This record gives sequence, C-alpha cells and structure tokens, in this order.
Amino acid sequence: MKHIAILGPGLLGGSIALALRNDIDVRVSMWARRVDAVEEAKALDVADLVTTSLEEAVTDADTVLLCVPVGAMSGIVSQILPKLSPDALVTDVGSVKGLVCRSLGPALKGRAHFIGSHPMAGSERAGIGAARADLFQSAVCIITPEAGDTSTVAIQRATALWERLGCRVRVLTPSVHDQICAMISHLPHLSAAALVNTVEALCPEAFGFCGTGFRDSTRIAGGLPAMWTEILLSNRTAVAESLRRFISILESAAEQLEGSDPSAEEEMFQFLNTAKTRRESLPGQSR
Repeated sequence: MKHIAILGPGLLGGSIALALRNDIDVRVSMWARRVDAVEEAKALDVADLVTTSLEEAVTDADTVLLCVPVGAMSGIVSQILPKLSPDALVTDVGSVKGLVCRSLGPALKGRAHFIGSHPMAGSERAGIGAARADLFQSAVCIITPEAGDTSTVAIQRATALWERLGCRVRVLTPSVHDQICAMISHLPHLSAAALVNTVEALCPEAFGFCGTGFRDSTRIAGGLPAMWTEILLSNRTAVAESLRRFISILESAAEQLEGSDPSAEEEMFQFLNTAKTRRESLPGQSR
C-alpha cells in the first residue's frame, strides 16, 4: 500500500487518514464533494492531497476506500472506473454488505480487486471534526468475500490494510454479516431511538430528570437520522426479523410485570441475570 485514496471525509474517512498520517511509506489523497469539506480537511492536515476531483484523488492509487453513504457508492465507482488500475484494491466502510457487494462486485469485476469491509468502530458524532487516529485500535473489522468472486489478493490486502490501522479482522459472508449487524448495531440504534421517543410520548418533562443511565442507554440515538434511515432500510429484512424478536422478549417481560404468577419474580431475576452475565463477558468489557 503506497497510495490510498479515501473517498469521503467523514468520521471514518478522517480517522483512517489520521491513522496513516505519520506513515511515511503511504501517500494519502482524500476526495470530498463540497468545497467547504475540502477546506476543513486541509485545515486539519489529514492528507497529502484533498480535492473535489474524483479523478485527481484516485489517479495512481493502489487502494481506494469508499467512505461515503451506501447509496452513493455505485455512482462513485462508475465515475472512477476509467482511472482505476486493474491491480488496485477497492473496499468500503459501509455497515450493510449485501447491497454493496451485489452492486459493486459486478461493476468492478475484471477492473480492480474488490472486497467489502466494515470496521466496527464509530461514534454518534459525525464529520471529520470527530475523527480520531486511534478509532480503529483493537476494533473488529469484518471483511466479506463472496465465494468464487473475491480474489485471494483482495482478501490478503484488505486484511493487511485493516490490521495496519489497528483492527482485528474477521471474515463473514455478506448475508451473515448483515444478519449479525442487524442484531448488534442496527437494532440497538432503533432501540435507543424508541426509548427516547417513548419518554417523549409519555412525559417529555421526564427528560429534565435524566441521569447517566438514560444518557448511556440512548447515546447512539444521537446519530445522523438521514444516515441511519439509509442503513436501516438497506438492511430492512434482517433488521425487521431482529426487531420482531426484540418486541417478543419485551412483551414477555411486560406479561411478567402485569401478572400475579408466583414464578414471575424468579423469571424476571433470571431474565436480568442472563443479560448481566452475557454483557460482562463481552470482549473488552471493563465495567
């Protein structure tokens, strides 16, 4: 990896650039759609080149990272195809992989090495101003090769890229990735939003009494609504399946609270204890 082009100057794109900024062996170019975004990236000195020209950003790049919304990736790839080297690696940071791989895989076949990527790192804050050089340290990055359509070169180079940024790389198929992320990423966002909206509907005055428990439980509800709408709709089948199961579990808890069955106390204790034990076993869990 000698020249990496980062297309999109947001939290993830900016953090990748910062993580590579002191690597003298790598030249980093960055593309942004808007002039003001270019100026902000330049002011933060995150890359060797920051430009509004896709052609300029990807020329001679051996690695291209798509750090734009999932819905914008296909259009950008169609624009950069004439400038891509057949030996270039193209990957992305999207949190939905089925849609991305179905659209980008065929478009890039024979034109470059493509593999889907999803670093499990982020923040409810958005934009390059929230970028951090250590964002990916010890984070899991999932790469999603497709059987028969992903070269060994793409797998090896994507793995090396994410490990260089500090990630622990795991491999899943696009469909399994989307099922897992529906449960551990997309459903939590919906749940946090639902919790906030429940209080809003029942008693908005209660927000004035919130402590750290409510703020911690709803932190991710502060994410960009437009971005999360696209993510949820792009993975709608898997998210809906997880959501139905979540609703079923909540309905069971409500029945325990409303009923007078003598076993309700023990069932509620076991419900909470199972969750406590599992959460405490999560990798990297410190409290």
